[in-house]
Amino acid sequence: MASRRNLKRKSPEEDGDGFVFPLDELNQDLLEKVLSWLPSSTFLRLTSVSKRWKSAATSSTFHLACSQIPSRDPWFYMVDSSSLSSPFVYDSSEMNWKKLLTYPSNFLEKNQKNDSNFLPVAASGGLLCFHNSEKNEFLIFNPVNSSCRKLPLVDYCNTLCAIGMISTQESYRLFLVFGEFPTLSFRVYDSVTNLWGESAIMSRKFSSCPAAESYSTDDEEDDDGRMLYFLGKCGNVVATEIQKTPCKQYSSIITKNGCNGQEILYFLNSNGKVVVCNFAEKYFFEYPRLLPLSHEYSIDLVEYGGELLVVVLSEFLETASLRVWKFDEKSWIWNQGLAMPVAISHEFYGKKVDINCTGGDGEKMFVCISNAADESCRYFLCNLVGNEWTELPACSVDGYNRKFSCAFSFQPRIEASV
Repeated sequence: MASRRNLKRKSPEEDGDGFVFPLDELNQDLLEKVLSWLPSSTFLRLTSVSKRWKSAATSSTFHLACSQIPSRDPWFYMVDSSSLSSPFVYDSSEMNWKKLLTYPSNFLEKNQKNDSNFLPVAASGGLLCFHNSEKNEFLIFNPVNSSCRKLPLVDYCNTLCAIGMISTQESYRLFLVFGEFPTLSFRVYDSVTNLWGESAIMSRKFSSCPAAESYSTDDEEDDDGRMLYFLGKCGNVVATEIQKTPCKQYSSIITKNGCNGQEILYFLNSNGKVVVCNFAEKYFFEYPRLLPLSHEYSIDLVEYGGELLVVVLSEFLETASLRVWKFDEKSWIWNQGLAMPVAISHEFYGKKVDINCTGGDGEKMFVCISNAADESCRYFLCNLVGNEWTELPACSVDGYNRKFSCAFSFQPRIEASV
């Protein structure tokens, strides 16, 4: 009888072609370099595999290895109208929702502070900034490692207009713009010194571009920053002042000038015009209005590739459109970059929805579209390179769909220090 084939699997020692390279045989430095390349979600799950792997999370050499990774797929910190006790993020690398196990409430409860007045207002790198508008307090938070830091109190008497944040591997800075138009000032917090700089006044500048000098309309000449009212197409009275959600009230975008590396902050004033602030040279100016004052629309700013993009949802000719615009300072005009497919945007016609957007590091833009009337919310992820729009599933918790009004983009970096 022919011998039957032995189906028993050979051990690595018996199989000369087998090759085993367990991670446990690596020295600690090399192991940490390997682990640093894992997506943050994967690494956090694998910390339960062994004590040695878990210990890497607090290792200074592991943090150094992580800091050398150029970029990570962004997470989007979601904000709704309910308590911040159970925040969620959307993980763009794994394309799913995640509940954060750590959040600022831990820090606030430990220090016997009320967290209900702290709202996220800015993000940069791996950090989020929370603001208490009643006490002018700021809190910096790393959602991955749960580290938290309360900044020194800052005094300002004028109206706060914008909050911006920019970070590097070693430090971060927080920018505040305040005042009554056209008199604006700013202050800067530097994490290296742990101090707020002195208040500095910005002068108003008018562009010397020939196209800008020839740009003049009655609307621009009559626009002095006051709130105006007009009759909407449905017969209702509409104010020109932009209504923002509390978390986006002071939102801004910061980019760096490619020629000299100067930080430029952009924010929307109450009448929907983009204000451009140059902190190094202490001046500001405005871009021309994208749509007329008497036009109903929802607008937000995002950053992509170091440049400003403006996202506008408007209605025209019995349909709704969501378009992304970019400003050309040489010709002093707005140019359309891309648009949501009409088949999708038309669904929002006549529903008076509000958009809130955030640009992720890389090519992604997250868009929240909400309707206050029926409390409906929909979320889209746009690939800005290919103009590809993906609608995300609802975030369901115990049979209830969480309703988020806006999001803040950050990189999940365990090494980011507050």
